[in-house]
This record gives sequence, structure tokens and C-alpha cells, in this order.
Amino acid sequence: MQNRIGGDALRRDFLLTSASGLGALAFSSLLGRDGLMAADPPTGHSNPLAVRGGHFPATAKQCIFIFLAGAPSQIDLLDPKPELVRHHGEPLPRELTEGVRLAFTNAKTARLKGSPRIFTPAGDCGTEFSDRLPFIARNADDIAVVRSMHTDEFNHHPAQLMMHTGVGRLGRPSVGAWVTYGLGSASENLPGYVVLSAGAGASGGTSNWSNGFLPSSYRGVVFRSQGDPVLNLGNPGGINRSDQSRSLDAIRRLNQQRLSLTGDPEIASRISAYELAFRMQSAAPELMDLSGETRRTLEAYGVDRPEPSNNRHRGYTGNAHATFGRNCLLARRLVERGVRFISLYHASWDHHDALDKDLKYNTSVVDQPVGALLKDLKQRGLLDSTLVVFSGEFGRTPLADTHEGKGQQPGRDHHRYAYSLWMAGGGVRGGQVVGRTDDLGWAPAERPVHVNDFHATLLRLFGLDHLQLSQKFGGFDLRLTNVGGEVVPELLG
Repeated sequence: MQNRIGGDALRRDFLLTSASGLGALAFSSLLGRDGLMAADPPTGHSNPLAVRGGHFPATAKQCIFIFLAGAPSQIDLLDPKPELVRHHGEPLPRELTEGVRLAFTNAKTARLKGSPRIFTPAGDCGTEFSDRLPFIARNADDIAVVRSMHTDEFNHHPAQLMMHTGVGRLGRPSVGAWVTYGLGSASENLPGYVVLSAGAGASGGTSNWSNGFLPSSYRGVVFRSQGDPVLNLGNPGGINRSDQSRSLDAIRRLNQQRLSLTGDPEIASRISAYELAFRMQSAAPELMDLSGETRRTLEAYGVDRPEPSNNRHRGYTGNAHATFGRNCLLARRLVERGVRFISLYHASWDHHDALDKDLKYNTSVVDQPVGALLKDLKQRGLLDSTLVVFSGEFGRTPLADTHEGKGQQPGRDHHRYAYSLWMAGGGVRGGQVVGRTDDLGWAPAERPVHVNDFHATLLRLFGLDHLQLSQKFGGFDLRLTNVGGEVVPELLG
């Protein structure tokens, strides 16, 4: 009589010798669950999204990246400048204007614009937040604000590409694609990288969540916040799951034959995509069904908030408040289901004019649900392993932008030299401010943090070495942090 062996071992033996693509995918998944796969890129017929280990012990397992497309004014939200208020209406000191290139404003003739916002210390840490962010401020002790960010790009699409891909040009993988490429995803029935959007849409569009030269399995999958999350996910009329299963099995066998002949990893991505879509037909509707959430939770996230009656606001779409609130709640549900990287977009924060009016509108869209998301993650024990990022592509000038003299109330121009973002959870050391800008908010005065430094730090929280997580393409060994990037140790818990 043969000796009995463990159930997992029996399954591995069976799946290893199975000729079907499904067996190969499941075998890879078992290895990933046992931590037996490294962060090297998957090859051959393995499941591209199988869980893999990193280079270091990780504190972050998942990420919710909240991106404020158009670039919010850090001077009115996260970086108080009382000295700028005192010099309101004066010209920028001449020594700061040399070599400066702004999108619309002439730095030599424009006037300084102080913020009318009131900043108040929050939490035990005392970090100052604007009165436009009262809900987020309640989580101050979990938040690390970086006030000395800077980037290389001063227009939206290149800057959004840089913030997402590490360089200001097309063709590179996004940060979500890199993280999923390096670590896979614990979700078996949903994509590893999900994108949710509210508002007018980001200038960078799909290039912000592109897989670039990585296999297509790592591209962000756009979900709608209501109805079927992915269009055409359901079966057409007259096709049941049994019919679909037989069809997919035939397609899988054909793809498997082609994969054996060519070794093209994109075919493995295709096999994985078919299998995932089949499983998503059950998992996605369950994700979208909020009937199990309490009324208190739904109200906290503001999923039913009406739009204001005065709708003349940049980024107004008729349902931004409710959609963004629902997206934040869906982000928490996606985390619970093991999705590795979730991007939340809201646009547009491009306030060249009517800054005070439009900033009030946009912050009312995002502040309540983001504050609720942080609180909810913490109460459920998920914040320690979930990194939350809140950022735009660059900042706004301390100068008034009259937007080509059209008579509107002034706003602020694009500003690549200094901006702010915040991070929470995922092993980030909260309750602190990293970096400082000068008294006018023009440039970093202490601890400057470049976009590539931010990326290196984000990867380090996930246990990934930004120098080792790379892919050969076009004769070069390319990575998220391009040719730079240094981890910011102050942010690590």
C-alpha cells in the first residue's frame, strides 16, 4: 500500500503533470501561496499574477493610490505659508525668477498670492491641515505629509506620466504595474490592479495605468463604480456557463499549443485573462453589491451625497460626490479581496482661476470619503498592511495666475519646483512632516524628495528593491526609478 501524503502535495503532483493550462496556472498559484516564488518575472506558462516574494520583508501588502489629477494647491491644503500671506500682492524676489519656466504665468511680473485658508494643528502630532480637509485631518497621527516633493515636468500629461511611471514620456509601466509584476496578487477572482475614476478624467488617460513593456496581465483594469464593473463581462443571450466553459477550454488548448511553440509570455497573459474573466463573472457582481454594508458605513463614505446646486465648478460631472464616495468604499472591498494595487482618480484640480470656489468643491468631493476610508481600514486592522497615497502630479505656484487676463478670480499656475503629498499605513511612520519648503513655498528648503525617491520608497515598503526590480527592453535594463531614486528612510516605520 502506498503511503499517504499531504493534500497540498497531492494537488501539486497532479497539477504539475496536468496538460491543461488551468492546471499550470493553479500549480503556480499553489507555489505562490507557499512563498516559493521569487520576485523574478514570471515566464513560460505560469500564472502571471501568482503571488511572489520580494527582496526584503514587506510592511505593505496592498496599495490604494488616490490621484488628484490636475494638481491640487499644496499651499491651500497641506503646506501653510504665513510669510506668503504677509507678502501677498508683492512681486516674487528677483533671485527666484531666473531660469524659471511656468506654463502660463510670467514669474517676473506676477504677484504673490497668499492663501486665505486656515491651518490648524491636528492629532497628537500637531501636523497642520487646511480647513478644507477636516475629515482627513482627523487621521493626522497615521499620516506622513511630504512637503518637499519636486518633479521634472510642468505640464499635465508629462507630469502625470512621471508620477505614475517614473519618466515623463510614453511607453513605460505604471507603478501599479511594477508592483503587481514584482509581487503578483492574492486575489484569485479579480485583477491584481484595478482603476476607479470620478470627475472629469485625467489628462494622462490610460497611459497612467499602462503596463508599458511588461506583459498585459499587469495593466490596470478600469472598473465602473455602478452596474457591471467591466463592460461585456457577462455572457450574451443564449450562452450559459457550461457552454462558455467548453468554449474557453478549447481556446485555452489552442493558446497552450501556441505558447509551447513560441514561449511568448504574452500568450500566458492571454490564457490568464480568459480564466480571470470567467471567474470575475461571479466575483465582480458580488464586489459591487453594497447591500451588506451598514447604513452607517454608507453614510460615512458619502455614497449617496448629492451634487451642489451651483454646478459651475471645474471637474463637475453631475455625480462626482457619490461616485468618488462609492469608489473609496469599493477600494476597501477590493483590499479585503486581495487586490494588490487600486488607483482612485478624481479630476480636475487644475485651478488656474476661481481657486477658492473650485477648491471648495473638489475638497468636498474627496475629503469625507478619504477620511472615512482611513478610519475604516484602521478599524478593520487593514491599515497596517495597506499603503494609502494622496497626491497630484505637481503643485501650484505661490503666484497668482490671472489665466491670460480673462477677468476671472485668480488661481495658481503649474509648479514643478515644490508640492506636497501624504502617505499613510503600509508601514509608513505616521504623525510627521517630512521636508520643508522656503517661506514663500517656492522650492524645498529641507529634505527635497524627487518623484523617483518617492517611488523607491514605495517599492521598499512592499519589500522591493527599486534597483533590482527591472526589465530588459530595447537593449536597456529599465526600472520604475529610471536612473535615480533613493529611499526616504524617514518615511519607513
